[in-house]
Amino acid sequence: MDAVRVALLREVLAGTEWPRAARRFAGALRASVVPHRGGLLLVGTEEYEPWHLAAHLVDESAWSGLPELAPTLVRHRVRPGDPAHLAVGLGRLAAAGRGSTVLLVAPDRPDGGLLQRVHDARRAGATVLALDGGDAEVRGLAHEELTVAEGAEVDLDTVQHLVSAAAGENSLPSPRGRRRFADRLARLADRLTAPPPPRW
Repeated sequence: MDAVRVALLREVLAGTEWPRAARRFAGALRASVVPHRGGLLLVGTEEYEPWHLAAHLVDESAWSGLPELAPTLVRHRVRPGDPAHLAVGLGRLAAAGRGSTVLLVAPDRPDGGLLQRVHDARRAGATVLALDGGDAEVRGLAHEELTVAEGAEVDLDTVQHLVSAAAGENSLPSPRGRRRFADRLARLADRLTAPPPPRW
């Protein structure tokens, strides 16, 4: 979605929570991706693959000069012969740790296997963000989440457009106050509950 369409979309949604909420979430995304570290891993559910969001984030990464915004799309089904950018399976989540960001897009409840992988990545030190439909377990896993509940003025695809456009903007607010304090507490809790590093 180009900048003109995003601007029109924001105008239509003016007076609702969505432009502000998308900017807040995009700010958390920008703050969590660390250049030259674990990267941004984008994963959906078995039924919903967020390839459209992946493409938009790649574009925003190029336009904003922020290569760390370009995600690795993690897929449930990888076929032989898939191009490299579409050939990353769920096993990649096992390598996610400190410095990595996992962005989970889940309109419905993910299966237990995916939830466990994301939980393991969080325990290993990855930051977990979620665009979700309101599942309590997904929300409990995420350091930051944006929920698009059934009956909202927008759907999850529209919110993804708002988030990806906001992520590439140069004037995003940085998290402040209670949110930053909550983030520090979450990181401390993750460190305290993480398994000890292996001794070789």
